[in-house]
Amino acid sequence: MAGLIFDQEGNLYGTASGGGTGIHGPVGVVFKLTPRGKETVLYSFCEQSGCTDGEGPEAGLVFDQKGNLYGTTHFGGYGCSSGCGVVFKLTPEGNYTVLHGFEGTDGANPAAGLVFDRKGNLYGTTVNGGAYGGGVVFKLTPKGKETVLYSFCAQSNCADGEEPYAGVVLDQKGNLYGTTPAGGGYGHCGAYESQSCGVVFKLTPEGKETVLYSFCAQNNCADGAWPLAGLIFDQKGNLYGTTTFGGNLQNDGVVFKLTPGGNETVLYAFCAQDNCVDGSLPLAVLVFGKEGDLYGTTQLGGAPGGGGVVFKLTPKGKEKVLYSFCWQDNCTDGQHPYAGLVFDQKGNLYGTILEGGAGTYAGGVVFRLTP
Repeated sequence: MAGLIFDQEGNLYGTASGGGTGIHGPVGVVFKLTPRGKETVLYSFCEQSGCTDGEGPEAGLVFDQKGNLYGTTHFGGYGCSSGCGVVFKLTPEGNYTVLHGFEGTDGANPAAGLVFDRKGNLYGTTVNGGAYGGGVVFKLTPKGKETVLYSFCAQSNCADGEEPYAGVVLDQKGNLYGTTPAGGGYGHCGAYESQSCGVVFKLTPEGKETVLYSFCAQNNCADGAWPLAGLIFDQKGNLYGTTTFGGNLQNDGVVFKLTPGGNETVLYAFCAQDNCVDGSLPLAVLVFGKEGDLYGTTQLGGAPGGGGVVFKLTPKGKEKVLYSFCWQDNCTDGQHPYAGLVFDQKGNLYGTILEGGAGTYAGGVVFRLTP
């Protein structure tokens, strides 16, 4: 479900939310993949009784300067009835440590990865838990001391946002920026009529939150709705992201730009072409190419099988589909990408696919896409 990261030797690292040899079932692994495609499982979750070491990782990984890996699991740990999830550390030698197990009031069920500040502190989000049940933004010291910086749903009707699925990004002053798919000040989102359509938020290091933008401010949510993915900055401080729904066409999602002052522009609305061959329902964070173009994935759309696409988008909003998944027989090339992309030094793109592949159980693929 998550994207990949490189080490200095060109090896790829990631997580799978299923599989592995855990004592309570196949509930996920951390894996390493060489440039030639040889895979090594570095850790199988639920190796401990009660899955106190975590289970079901849905997010990617980050490195520290010593080569240690850090990540989250959605379930497991010692809090809540089925486990509220954990933050973990994995050394290059394979030593695994739970840095923090969530207990509910301090957050529950992280679905996103982590980010470091300059002092080595980790920041992340949880979908649930916190003082109001709407999820949290948290800070974790290198020794595992957690601080809840903000609990969502503190405002009436969760106007401040609710249930953050994506992680946060830091600016140079230490402010945090992120999205929530629910909450905000406008409208309802199709099948999710009980929820508002999400927000982009800013959080100071002291924990003061500001909603920079509430989605569905325009008729029929032409500005987008339900942002599940995180954000990226350009050099001028503008933010870029995606929404899974909304747009002025078929409610199939948008790519948006947001200025530091909160002015939103829709750069592209998906399903602009017949049968959504340009893509539909983006779920993943974007990445910039060297020329300033944006690259990303959509879960659905594309030709011929509607298995999702990899796309390129110019700063002026011209889209090009680089690859449509499920092109091969039995979808051996994969289908339904949930995660974003990463570049190597030669400009090749790498990513993961949730389903498909040549395996007996078609459990997903890691792919490379050349320019």
